[in-house]
Amino acid sequence: MRLDEALKAWWRRNLVMSGWRGSAPERSLSRERARTRLARLDIPDRSEFAWRMLELGQQLRDAPRHLAEGLRQDGLEWVALGACAGWLDEMRVDAWLRVLREEVIPTDRLWGDAEVGVWRVRAAFAPVLAGPLELATDWPDAHRFLTEVWDIRDREALISTLLWLSAQGQRYGWDIDARRLSELDQDGQRAWWAKIGGEAAGRSGEDREAIEAERRYASLVVEFVQRSEPLEWAAWDWLRLVDLAFAGRLLGWLGEEEATLFAAHAVDLIQRRYADWAGLAEAYQRGRSLFEGRDLMKRWHDDWRLLLDAAESPWQWPLDELLGETLRDRSRELLRRLRGTNDSWLLALASLREPDLLHRQLDSDALDHERREEARQYLLDTLDWSEEEGAEGLSRFWLPAQSHHLNQLAADAQRGVLPSAKTPFGDADPVALKVRDGLGNCAPFAATIHMAEKFAFHLLMARDAGSCDGEALDQLVGALRNTLCRFYASPARLLEAWAVWEAALPEQEEESLVFEVRWHLDDPGSLFFWLDWHAADWREPGPRPSLSQFCSLALTGPLSAPIWSPPTTLHGRLAEEVLDWLDSHYALHGREGLIAFLDFLLEAGDRQEYQINYAPYTLNTRRLVDEIEILESGVRSEDEQVHLERLRRVRDNEARCNERDMTAWDVAQLVDLCVAGRQLGWLDDALLDHYLHKASALAQEHYAGWRDYAEGLYAGYAFFMTGVPEREDYLREFRQALVGWLSGAPPLAGPWASLDFPGRGGGRWPPMHIDTLPGDVHTLH
Repeated sequence: MRLDEALKAWWRRNLVMSGWRGSAPERSLSRERARTRLARLDIPDRSEFAWRMLELGQQLRDAPRHLAEGLRQDGLEWVALGACAGWLDEMRVDAWLRVLREEVIPTDRLWGDAEVGVWRVRAAFAPVLAGPLELATDWPDAHRFLTEVWDIRDREALISTLLWLSAQGQRYGWDIDARRLSELDQDGQRAWWAKIGGEAAGRSGEDREAIEAERRYASLVVEFVQRSEPLEWAAWDWLRLVDLAFAGRLLGWLGEEEATLFAAHAVDLIQRRYADWAGLAEAYQRGRSLFEGRDLMKRWHDDWRLLLDAAESPWQWPLDELLGETLRDRSRELLRRLRGTNDSWLLALASLREPDLLHRQLDSDALDHERREEARQYLLDTLDWSEEEGAEGLSRFWLPAQSHHLNQLAADAQRGVLPSAKTPFGDADPVALKVRDGLGNCAPFAATIHMAEKFAFHLLMARDAGSCDGEALDQLVGALRNTLCRFYASPARLLEAWAVWEAALPEQEEESLVFEVRWHLDDPGSLFFWLDWHAADWREPGPRPSLSQFCSLALTGPLSAPIWSPPTTLHGRLAEEVLDWLDSHYALHGREGLIAFLDFLLEAGDRQEYQINYAPYTLNTRRLVDEIEILESGVRSEDEQVHLERLRRVRDNEARCNERDMTAWDVAQLVDLCVAGRQLGWLDDALLDHYLHKASALAQEHYAGWRDYAEGLYAGYAFFMTGVPEREDYLREFRQALVGWLSGAPPLAGPWASLDFPGRGGGRWPPMHIDTLPGDVHTLH
């Protein structure tokens, strides 16, 4: 547009009084001379110029008449200098002249229309005048600001920081602390503050100023909670996101559209959280208070009065009208494109256990040696995983049977049909029983996430260690994504399930993640809401056993840890441990010997030894006593000592060994050895299934249910155990384990409580979702 001639004449007349010459003030000076004169006025760039004009407009309205003329004259000269410097186009010259003439004009004529209106948000740092942007004009110090304040030195680091501010930022830690504090009484809050202060002071090599800053933060967040200050400060992250996007645009690290879309994303998040500019400014002030460790809330309105109240403020445009649908959709497309990778899924799931992960993109090539070694040590020490196993070996940490067990327990708890807390070996622990009974609240939610989030962390460690084929690892991550998308219809559904199961099954040695999960559920910027949420080909990261196979594997009982997935071949240290165990306990050294022993257990086993060598004594008590006295009276070999101990158990009917069918002891050993054979590659899947089927048939033939089976197993375990000094401790631990397996308290003690005994199926209602094991032909679930 062209300047109105009457307005231009008024402008020119007033400038003449200040010594200006020429008929066109906007062209009366060269660009260089105009910028030099502005610099002498302490206006080094266009951002400062925008602030001065905004302040001038407000001052002009508030000043007495005798001062207003002087302010107006300064403003007319600044407009001329701004026009000559190339900082104002004709539309903006016209608009500011009308402001100086005290006319009321739409703010879009000062700051731009809705398409570029997202930059109005940056007025929190400096108003952005419409028109072509350039580094020297709008923020000549931008590069130093990014490097010294943010340690951002290139495009990749900038985008990573923008995504971090969007998805997590500093608000994450502050929110978690505030939520935890809100659930404590004042004594608990003081104890938390003292703990934070103690931990800060106890760190060596830390800068004293940083320690004091942490203490001030802790003190302030406690104060906010105690005085019921609204615990909302996300604006601190999202406004800075806009500021950094603006810097990236000026430096050329972001294209014009790209920078605008990042800013639009911040505005999108802001509009979901705040109803107006005042709420945005107040939240930012809280965030700034926490960051600086000093309470700035009493002066928040004074600090923001100009932007909130000035008639010419870019914030006069309604906040909820700042972003058009087209620009919003384009910004969302950008974020989903950046987040639409398998790596983003891995980051989202693993970051709850290691929040700092979201500071970086998942580029394993950029990791330092220390991080790689840390990841390798984790894989070795925590998972007993060796590089020989490759990515395929990580599949053994996918535990679908565990999810089935938890889902069935939850369904049973909801219907009030859980096993009795009283068992032949004692009563379930009341605390564990409360946890089990509380699973009824989890029934609507598939339990897969409880296992899958740990699996994701394992995959991340493998990626960071660089110990796996990248393509194979990516396929596992893709399978994990597909599975979760199949089991959970949306990110919210997954997070709800995660929070419910996390609350129901607290980790004994780790702090609960419930607050962290709930945070992601509530925050619109959370990475979870920007993932590529769709299931492609149906394939899980690991094998899913059938229900009958899982039931057969459970026949081991407490002889081993619960088996939540089909056994696979092991390598490295774990394989050596299995070999040593087979050698020391069974003198087995190869496939042929193992198969022969498995067949022996099926046909005879230890139960036959009892029947032949000990059961007859129950019919002749006198002979039993005499035999014991003879053995006790002389020097005994090792075998005779074992025989004596077993005779005494028969005499005392220890563990009711004379009344119980001890076939369960052979069955449990049989399954345990089958698993070991499969882990060493001595048995393939077909042979494993063959023996598991035989084991189930043998158990079904001898027992009516898990309780009956457990009594037989304990009797055999106690009878055939050698006389080690720790015998009573072992027996006590085994009884405690049997209580957990039978009662389901604690829930992950073992799976008997959720499984029908072999041959006794059809008596359970399945969960109401698909996260269960595939049943056999005649099995309901």
